[in-house]
Formats: sequence, structure tokens, C-alpha cells
Amino acid sequence: MLRIFQLVVIASLCACTSQWSEPTDIVGDSVIQEYRIGVGDIISIDVWGNPNLSTEVPVRPDGMISMPLLGDVRAGSLTAEELSASITQGLSKDIRNPEVVVILAELHSHEYLTRVRVTGAVVDTISINHRQGMTVLDAILEAGGVTEFASPNKTTLFRKKDGDTLQLRVQLNHIMKRGDLSTNYELSPGDIISVPERLF
Repeated sequence: MLRIFQLVVIASLCACTSQWSEPTDIVGDSVIQEYRIGVGDIISIDVWGNPNLSTEVPVRPDGMISMPLLGDVRAGSLTAEELSASITQGLSKDIRNPEVVVILAELHSHEYLTRVRVTGAVVDTISINHRQGMTVLDAILEAGGVTEFASPNKTTLFRKKDGDTLQLRVQLNHIMKRGDLSTNYELSPGDIISVPERLF
């Protein structure tokens, strides 16, 4: 499995000057820095001076990881920085001034979240990588278009936002046959387009 990227976050509760350098943004993208850990991601944890506590673990379906000394630790939905701080706090009960490095080694949930899916009455049900500027029509064309049984103007775009699922009506027939682009929305990572079949 190719590693998508590595984001290093260093957390220390030392009152004195730390020997660690400042956190490095390897990707140079503030969006990546705010990446939320998800199920299946591989997390590498290094506790400086304590190799027995350092580990590389996957995030379980319940969002937890297992660490020596601490046992189960919640990782799901946290940023690397938040997880580092949580581990540091937990280890502080047994280790003086722990210094923790969290590396997001493999981001399997990231792959899921950055795809666009087209389902329903289309020639090919697809799951494709999101591209900047991609629109509903682009995705439908990649799915081979709609079938003869489709009800294009009842197409729905499902989008996650702030924990809620938005439903946007897409008048696909107007887009394809009239050139009316008012509902040809630009897609976001994680969007799902559903084309229903018409009722006979």
C-alpha cells in the first residue's frame, strides 16, 4: 500500500525548552493538517525515550486504537494533533513529561472520503476520485449516462456538511437536453449522485 502522505505532529508538556523541532507541515496544506482520523487509517506513535510504548496500529471499526500502558485510546474523528495531546495526557500519569510524535502513516478512510459515487439508473455504477472543478454532468458522463428507465429530473445529490446530509435536487434532463446548468452543481469529495428509475 502506497503511503499517501505523512503528517507529523509533536506534542510535549515539558515546562523546559523541548529538544524537538517545531511541527513540520510536510504537505503544506492547511486542509491536510485538519484531516480527521478515520476507521482503517494506520497510526504510527513514537514516545521519545520509551521504545516499548512506541507502536504502529490501525484504527478499529469502533474508532479506537490500542496502546501499551494506556490500552484503548479514542482516535476516530480526531486530528493528529488532538490524538497526540490525548496520548500525552494519558501517559503523563506514569511518565514524566512525555513527548509524543503521531504520524498518519496510511489514510485508508481518506480514500473513501475523497471519492464521488454515482448510483441508480446509470449505465455503470461508479466510484471515482474527486477532481477539482468536477460537476454533476462530468460524473454522469463517466458513469456512461443514464439508462432508458431513468427519471433524470428526479436525480438527487447527497452531500455531508457539518454532520448533516444535504439533499440537492438535480434536473439532469434539463442539463443534458436544454443546456440549463442551474443545477449542474460542482461536486465535493464524498458526494453521492443517485438517479432514480421512473415509475411506470
